[in-house]
Amino acid sequence: MSKRTSILKALAETFKTIDGYAPYTVNLQGNSFAKLKFWDEVQDFPSVYLTPSTETREYLPSGFEWGFLRVCVKVYCKSEDEAQEQLEQLLSDLETCIDRNRRLVYDTTNNYETTEILIDSITTDEGLLAPYAVGEIYLQVRYQVM
Repeated sequence: MSKRTSILKALAETFKTIDGYAPYTVNLQGNSFAKLKFWDEVQDFPSVYLTPSTETREYLPSGFEWGFLRVCVKVYCKSEDEAQEQLEQLLSDLETCIDRNRRLVYDTTNNYETTEILIDSITTDEGLLAPYAVGEIYLQVRYQVM
């Protein structure tokens, strides 16, 4: 399995820990997946889908190499009267989860882990898709390329 795929799967598993108990406010009910789905295909709410985006490299002396993987986290909620509020709470929970797991082991066999995970941007549909609410978080994941 590629490092890109392994990082996405590890992030998706980490997001499954969002269960509504402190420090989280929303129960994701395990609906976190390392694949792409659009809001009109989603059946279970709330849910989170992760996809890899661009990747850049930084080459340093002695053959050392950083990989910077951009990850898109799509967040879907549905409620007749509180979809935007639930989306904002889930985005906050995802931010908390990311902050708590900046160093994330993505390959237990080789003990590979990310060096840091940073949030680049957060956007929402601003209520245009009611009763659905859709948000996106773009992450930058830094890891050592072997």
